[in-house]
Order: sequence, then C-alpha cells, then structure tokens
Amino acid sequence: MDRLASMAAFVKTVEVGSFAAAASALNMSPQMIAKHVSWLERRLGTRLINRTTRRQSLTDIGKAYYDRCKMVLADADWADSLADEVKGAPKGRFRINAPVSFGTYALTPVIARYLRQYPQVEIDLVLSDRYVDLVEEEFEAVFRIGRLSDSSFIARELAPFRLVACASPDYLKERGVPATPLDLEKHECLAYASSTGSTASEWRFMRGAEKFHAQVRHRLQLNDAKALLVAALNGIGVAYIAEDLAREDLRTGRLVKILPDYETPSRPVHLIYHPDRRQTPKLKSFIDTVVSELGM
Repeated sequence: MDRLASMAAFVKTVEVGSFAAAASALNMSPQMIAKHVSWLERRLGTRLINRTTRRQSLTDIGKAYYDRCKMVLADADWADSLADEVKGAPKGRFRINAPVSFGTYALTPVIARYLRQYPQVEIDLVLSDRYVDLVEEEFEAVFRIGRLSDSSFIARELAPFRLVACASPDYLKERGVPATPLDLEKHECLAYASSTGSTASEWRFMRGAEKFHAQVRHRLQLNDAKALLVAALNGIGVAYIAEDLAREDLRTGRLVKILPDYETPSRPVHLIYHPDRRQTPKLKSFIDTVVSELGM
C-alpha cells in the first residue's frame, strides 16, 4: 500500500474519531480506511489505535506517530508546491473561515480581487460566527475578531473591528438627535443577537478618559447584520453596527452617524494559520493580499 495514503487515512481517523467519518472525509470505504491503518500497524509491528465496539483511542506510540505523520504529510504538500513556487503561480483550492459580517462586507471584496489576480486559485469561504477548529475542520486560514486565546497559531494583526452608532435622517427628524450616549436609553434601538443567543443591550462609548455605558431598549431584535442595516435604513431605530457594513450608506447620507464626538470600542482582528502549514504560493499570496488591503 502507499505509505503516504495510509498515513493520511490514519491521521484523518484520529482527527474525526472513527473509520466511518474518515472514510466519508476521504471518499473511501470504512473497510479501506481500516486496511490502511492495519497495514501501518503491521509495518511498525505495534498497535496505533485501541479499538472497541464503542470507541477508539490512541496508544502511546500512536500519539507520537500521529504527530510525526502530520509533519510528514505537511512536508509532502509543501514539496508538491515547489514547482508552483519556482514558477511563482499560486494555484489550487483552500478553505478559509471568517465571521459572517466581517467575511461578507470586508473580506469578500478582497477575495474577489485576489481571485481575479490569481485565476488558478479556488477558495472555499465558510462564514460562521462560531469558534471553528482550524486543524480538525481543515481550514488553511481563519479570521478571528477579539482577543486571541490560543497562542499556538501564527497570527497577523489586521485593522481593528469597530462599531458605529447610526440612524436614518427620517428617524432622527422624528425622534431627535441624541446628544450623549445616555440619551440612547430614550430611543428605539435595534438589537443584534449573536449566533450564541446573546444580545448586546449595553452600548459602550468613550470620550477621552471617560467611559459611558448606555443600557438600550429594543422592540426589534435581529440575528443578521444585513437585516439590521435594512431596519436602520427604514427608520425603525438606531443601529450599533459594523463600520464596514454602514460605510457606504453613511457616505451617501442614507444613514447619519450619531455621537460623532464619542469613540466606540474597537476589537482586534487577526488572520491566523497553523505554524505547521507551509506557506505555499497560494497561502503566501493570500496572506500578503489580506495584510496589504486590511492591515493596520
């Protein structure tokens, strides 16, 4: 049997937890996955995976072998890309994950320009507000908003994510323009509910060293940023929304920024990738493009 193929089957089995799941991911039969793993065990003369009817677990040697197999497979992928690197022609498919709003309004235009520049590259962009596992879900690059808790990845800092409070001219004409953050407590405010179910009812502002926390009320709660923007454009209330999303409507006057003398908190944005992942031409060119267009 092909040793690299057997290693790939073994690694995928460890990552997804069963022969059946590995078979689905690799488009093989569970029996073939089992044959690959058994062949490795016979070749090494030791068991790599303890199997029972209910669960599988790595042996001590299996754990060490798994780590080494990942390195070997990464090196093989990198070796395959050497010809492309010499030619300087990024190509191939890779998976990227980003939060929904950021991915839609900030990242997608960058990707569109990148794909026009590199016609042999294919990108699978997965937008989700949940915390994805970069390794297990086979993402080559992931965008994260907020403070990073895992230092095992390489992170490239981008321009921070910032919110803006805004409303339509018609709403402000009818209800008046808030002069301070605390005035928002008397206004109709549009609430964004995250995928986790939490709703931001406290809007934060700063002016110099002073911090302000407005406890806003809302009659309309939405779990989609685009819907939040449409609601604000239709004069339903004040939105506390991503600046990237509202920028064009603020420029044209369809929305008006309120409390311009106050700042809103910013959140760090990072592009992260695994340190074991060799910078193939497609990944390197993508990182360079993103840092150039969305960097500090």
